[in-house]
Order: sequence, then structure tokens, then C-alpha cells
Amino acid sequence: MKLFGKKKRRSHVAADISSPPGRARAEREMILGDHGFLREGFQNLHKISSEMWRSNQPNPRQVAEHARERGIRTIINLRGPSTRGYYLLEKEACEDAAIDLVDFQVFSRDTPTVETIFAAKALFDEITYPALMHCKSGADRAGIMSVLYMIFRQEQPVPLAVEQLSKKYLHMREGKTGLLDAFFESYLSYAKDTDMAFETWVETVYDRQTVKSGFLKSGKSKLSLDRILWRE
Repeated sequence: MKLFGKKKRRSHVAADISSPPGRARAEREMILGDHGFLREGFQNLHKISSEMWRSNQPNPRQVAEHARERGIRTIINLRGPSTRGYYLLEKEACEDAAIDLVDFQVFSRDTPTVETIFAAKALFDEITYPALMHCKSGADRAGIMSVLYMIFRQEQPVPLAVEQLSKKYLHMREGKTGLLDAFFESYLSYAKDTDMAFETWVETVYDRQTVKSGFLKSGKSKLSLDRILWRE
């Protein structure tokens, strides 16, 4: 499956969480390297339907709480698999809580591929609910997937579904994360005159490179809040 874009990753040796030193290292990576200390008291957690939640990266204690308090059966990890401590500890916590962990990597600073859009639709039909999906901050990648969930699974109109990309969830359209907004705005602009369904537009009209280049030329991508917000 093609993903939202290309992203370079540094080589990293997986922590062995079965040993005390390895577990301590993984916990340090989660708390310090992945800024987990910020998420300890703030989960950016929202219930978006009777069967779906969205949040930022959960720690093991929060994974157990999702299973116990919300009956979560599936967690969709939008960051993709990793050798980092935050992922290894989440995977272990899901196994302990009998939660299915699904890795479905998407990116927040590129226009989505057609393949990813329809893979998301299939995913929403296949998983066991109740479910929760998360990225690192719960703002951008969780945002676009929540919009697609609302369109495909909840059959909401796009103008209503795109409310999942808003400052309420800490999504910022300023900077390159605005590419996610530009994608849906491109459809809404086209549908205004044609009344074409979203899926039909994606299959027959949508050109991701055209949408991306138009957004970049507009100058809206120049402001970057990534360093300030510690986002990926």
C-alpha cells in the first residue's frame, strides 16, 4: 500500500523490553524522546461516534484505561510500526489488554494518495469496534483519518466531516499541514458546480500533485509550527 508521502527515518536499534535495562530505555524514549511527559495529563481524547475515538499517542497505562473504561477492541496506530520505545510499549500494552493493534501509516504534510484513501475505507469496514485511532499529537493524521471515517463509515457530508480538521483538535492549517485542508477544499470547490460524490471525484478527477503544487505556490505552507509543537 502506498502511503501519504516519503519520510526519511534515522536508523535505530530496537530496545529489548524483555530486559530491565531495555525496558528502562524504552520508557525514557517514550517519556523524553517522544515527549510522552506532555501527554501524561493531556490525551487530546475525543469521542467522534458511538464506536470511534481519536487521541494522541497513548502510553501503556492509557491503553489499559481505553480497554477498561471505553471497551476499546482495536487501536489504529497512524504513525506506523517503529523500533522506538513508544511503539514497543504500546504494542505490549495492547497484547496485555486483548486489543488489536493495527498499523496504518499516514502523513500530515502531503496530499493523500488514491490508494491510501480507499485503503482507509476498507480498514473502517474490517476492524472490530469500538476503536480508537491516534497519531503523535492527535491533531493532523488523526484529523484526516477522522474525516475519512466520517465520510465512509458514518456517511456524513464532506462539509460536516471536515470539522474533524479544526483547532478544536489542535489541527493547524497554517504550514504544510494545511495540505490536508487543501485536499478537501479542492473537492468541495469542484463539487460546488458538479454535485459529484466524493468517491467519484477521488477516482476520476483528483490529482494529488496538482493540489499539492497549488497549495505550495499559494505561500500558505511557509509558516511552520512543527518545532514549537514538537510534531513529527
